[in-house]
Amino acid sequence: MAATMQSKSFTRADETRRFEKGQVELVTLGGVTFGRATLEPGWRWSTCVKPLVGTRSCTAPHLQYHLSGRLHVVMDDGREGEFVAGDVFWCPRATMRGWSATSR
Repeated sequence: MAATMQSKSFTRADETRRFEKGQVELVTLGGVTFGRATLEPGWRWSTCVKPLVGTRSCTAPHLQYHLSGRLHVVMDDGREGEFVAGDVFWCPRATMRGWSATSR
């Protein structure tokens, strides 16, 4: 069977997850889930999401493209990074113990 072209819009996301100071909209195409996160300044994974998921670290792998703002990431091994508009960022599963949005 031939592959079929697919298209979806984040304006009609398959799922929206809301949390303190932010939200993520999810769409799935061809078995791959894409997310669009909107985070307010002052958002922190440790205070806004960790209490909801109950894990020490973020357990999802991330491949991200940053449209705006600044995101600071702290890895379980202590490494840190800061990402801004135009950056592409890859982080493997279960390694991020802290995220924070510092400005838009």
